[in-house]
Amino acid sequence: MAGALVGFAALLVTIAFRPPVWIHLVLWLPLTVVVCLGLLRPFKGVLVAMQFHHGAGGRHV
Repeated sequence: MAGALVGFAALLVTIAFRPPVWIHLVLWLPLTVVVCLGLLRPFKGVLVAMQFHHGAGGRHV
């Protein structure tokens, strides 16, 4: 998800402005890290909720 968002934004910036490679690195690498860390908690919550819903709680007999 994060890769698609940042990749699409980078493609739009490349088409519109044609910046040098170093600007891409300075702009998109930190943004990728921030987006990944920002989406980590919500996606983990969804994963735990799906596991709970489907009974994959790890209950061993």
